[in-house]
Amino acid sequence: MAAKPQKTPNFEAALAELEQLVADMEVGKLSLEDSLSSYQRGAELLKICRGRLEDVQQQVRILEDGILKDFIVNPADSSDSSQKEED
Repeated sequence: MAAKPQKTPNFEAALAELEQLVADMEVGKLSLEDSLSSYQRGAELLKICRGRLEDVQQQVRILEDGILKDFIVNPADSSDSSQKEED
């Protein structure tokens, strides 16, 4: 693996690259040096993913006035609860 400057990938690209690195390492098809490079790159990607998740979580806190609320899967559930509140 050549060491060249890489721009910071978005979350999805970083996660996909991390998953591929893990798969390659698990199969054992990398040399020792490539395994070390992959491990280092994986650590960088993990840091990117964690940082992005923390950023998004903070944005959600701000949008929800500092309180994380349960995620509602079915939009009909939210309309049912709003109707109950109006009654």
